[in-house]
Amino acid sequence: MSVEKGLRIAKLCNVLNVTRSAYYAWDGRPESKRSIRKKELTEQVKEQFFRNHKIPGARKIAKKLSTPTKPVGRNSVSKIMRENGWIPKVVKKYKATTNSNHNLPVAENILNRDFHANKPNQKWVSDITYIATDEGWLYLAGVLDLCGRELVGWAMGERMTKELVITALRQAKGRRGNPKGVLSHSDRGSQYCSFDYQRELKKDGFICSMSRKGNCWDNAPMESFWGKLKQEWLNGKHFRTRESAKRAIFWYIEVYYKNYRLHESNGYKTPREYAV
Repeated sequence: MSVEKGLRIAKLCNVLNVTRSAYYAWDGRPESKRSIRKKELTEQVKEQFFRNHKIPGARKIAKKLSTPTKPVGRNSVSKIMRENGWIPKVVKKYKATTNSNHNLPVAENILNRDFHANKPNQKWVSDITYIATDEGWLYLAGVLDLCGRELVGWAMGERMTKELVITALRQAKGRRGNPKGVLSHSDRGSQYCSFDYQRELKKDGFICSMSRKGNCWDNAPMESFWGKLKQEWLNGKHFRTRESAKRAIFWYIEVYYKNYRLHESNGYKTPREYAV
């Protein structure tokens, strides 16, 4: 088939709002290699998009589908997603929850926005967020390892207490074999400044670092994790009970986030893949 004729067919398909593959199927002619490849890629993109609950965008899907011998372009994936109306979820910013208006001692900002860690258990960041249910707020405390971006410790409860953050910290310690000398960063919330929490840090020689007052960017990776959890998974869900919210949060953290969610800072690997 000549190039000129191929262009005429393409224009005709565009006017009639049908795909070339549909035209060739009707005409009885063999489908072009390019058309076959696009159909295959469309199915692969669809599988990745819906298997991951409509979360990933074109860039991450392209990275996931690419191989050394068969690269997949971001623009090709983006075009397929636009044509099919597959719109990924967008992460929004969420405000901080902890209260820094207290008279407890605060630590210096030792981390100072240096979010790079070249080995596990070198730098951890912590924070608290909240989720609405019909029974009231559910509070979630988390501890994130900056190497690999894995949430190594977390705890949930009805109240935003020092016990909540201590439980999350102890879980992180236990899961990571009780490491020593970790740089542990948080905001200036009263829970993190409490005597009991500080004692838990000192027990294993942890170095305490705290954000400047009212500056969420000093703890950006933790804030980013909360945004992903809420926008990618919790947004649009209605929880009648705290228990139902806990189950949803557990699935995102322990199943999806650790094992399937790709991270640009990890070289487009999941936290679990990066840790290997």
